[in-house]
Amino acid sequence: MGKAIQGLLIGLVSLAALGLGYLSSQFWNTGPGTALEMPAAGNAGAEPLFLASLPDLAGRPQAVSQWKGKVLVVNFWATWCSPCREEIPEFIQVQDKYRDRGLVFLGIAVDQAEQVRAYSKEVGINYPVLVGELDAMELSRKAGNTLNGLPFTAIIDRAGRIVGTKAGRLTQAALESVVSPLL
Repeated sequence: MGKAIQGLLIGLVSLAALGLGYLSSQFWNTGPGTALEMPAAGNAGAEPLFLASLPDLAGRPQAVSQWKGKVLVVNFWATWCSPCREEIPEFIQVQDKYRDRGLVFLGIAVDQAEQVRAYSKEVGINYPVLVGELDAMELSRKAGNTLNGLPFTAIIDRAGRIVGTKAGRLTQAALESVVSPLL
């Protein structure tokens, strides 16, 4: 596929996801105690994540399975998504707080690599970031993102089961209430 067509497709998906992200943030963000969804069958959504391999910020392929056995917070996001930009500084704090207890955040960007690299450096993201471009939205859907909006977060326990998901902005308090007992 040509660069121009790929850029156009990414732009169109970005606009659609931006609209859906905004709508989902309006729907899901009802206050500071916003809870996570607890999926009925946790393993079904986690397996496609662990089978995925996406490039990191240096362009090297990284298998998500390398983080299996850790408490894993997988966050699908984009640089143009304002709710995503609001939650990332809190994710950085939570990663610092719980890193030594086995917590790993994994950002999967639905965006172009150059923009993701610049933003990651600007805000000081302290956890692995992979660039999924268009493929990342399908991966998020398989993990439980039925709204196909951004941001979307899945929390996976050490046994590899999704124990919580959140469409829209995830607050630090809601995140810690699920993550802390898993550690």
